Amino acid sequence: MSQPSSKSHFDLSGGNLALDFVNTVSNRPAAEPIERLTDYNHLVFFGLESNLYPHAMVNDLYIRAGRLPGMAKNALLKAIQFREALFAIFSAVVEHRAIPGNALQQLTLILQEGMANGRLVHNGHLFAWEWTSMNIHLESALWPVARAAADLLLSDELENVRMCASDECAWLFIDRTKNHRRRWCDMKTCGNRVKARRHYQRMNSK
Repeated sequence: MSQPSSKSHFDLSGGNLALDFVNTVSNRPAAEPIERLTDYNHLVFFGLESNLYPHAMVNDLYIRAGRLPGMAKNALLKAIQFREALFAIFSAVVEHRAIPGNALQQLTLILQEGMANGRLVHNGHLFAWEWTSMNIHLESALWPVARAAADLLLSDELENVRMCASDECAWLFIDRTKNHRRRWCDMKTCGNRVKARRHYQRMNSK
C-alpha cells in the first residue's frame, strides 16, 4: 500500500464528521461511483485531514498496517461497510423513509466499541472525551465518526441534514444557512455544474 500523496485530500464540507466520512464516495448514484478510500492508508489519511490523528500517530498506523496487511484490509472493509450503513441511515432521514434496522445496529456496535476505548479527562475547569490506543487499533478512525453520527442523530440539527440536489452527487451536509434553502454540497462544483447544464438545455431548445 502506498501512502497518499500530498495532493490527496477529502472534501470536508458536510458540516459533521460522520457526513464527511459518508462523502468519501463521489458520484454515488453513477454506475461507477468514485471510491476515495481505495486502500487502508487513505482511511488513515482521512483521519489526519479530519484532525482525528496527529502526524506521529499516522506514521504508527502506516507502519502497523504494513506489518499486518490482512488486518488492514479487514479494517478498510469494515470502514466501507460502516460508511454505507451511515449513508443508509442519514439518506433515510433526509427522504423521510424508515431507518434500516441493520444499519442502526451497525452504528450502535461501532459506537459501543469506540466508547470502550475512551475515557473522560479533566483539564483545568473543563471535561473532555479522550480516545485511547488509537495508534494500536487499525479501525480507530471509526470511533469518533460513530460518536459524531450518534450526536447528530440526537441533536436538533438532524432536521437540517440535506442531500445534494445534483442527480450525480448524493453527498450529505448540514444546511446551516439562515433560510435553510441550501441545495448543493458545494455551489462551486455541483451547483455550477447543474446551472450550466440547464443553461445549455435552454439554449438548445430555442
